[in-house]
Amino acid sequence: MTHISVIPRPTEKAYTQITAKNTYLFDVPLTANKQQIAEAIEAQFEVKVAGIKTLVQQGKAVRFSRGKNRYPGTTKRKDTKKAYVKLAEGSSIQVFDQPAESEKK
Repeated sequence: MTHISVIPRPTEKAYTQITAKNTYLFDVPLTANKQQIAEAIEAQFEVKVAGIKTLVQQGKAVRFSRGKNRYPGTTKRKDTKKAYVKLAEGSSIQVFDQPAESEKK
């Protein structure tokens, strides 16, 4: 079993997914499959995973140049992979809940 790192994605869209559907959004390595992602999340956050959907977001094209008219061209940003993880009933991850509690105070 290889250890992969999953990083929670703290965005507004991710927060609405949590409150509405109990679904968490993570950035994962491009090479990871759904079984590896589920094992990593269960080990790292000690929760039960009910389902996973993954998507690979293609890197955007970016224009660049080295000066006014010298070597113009385009390049591409790296592709990223996201995992939408639905947790079993009664499970939650505290990483997303901490900022909301501090804002209320």
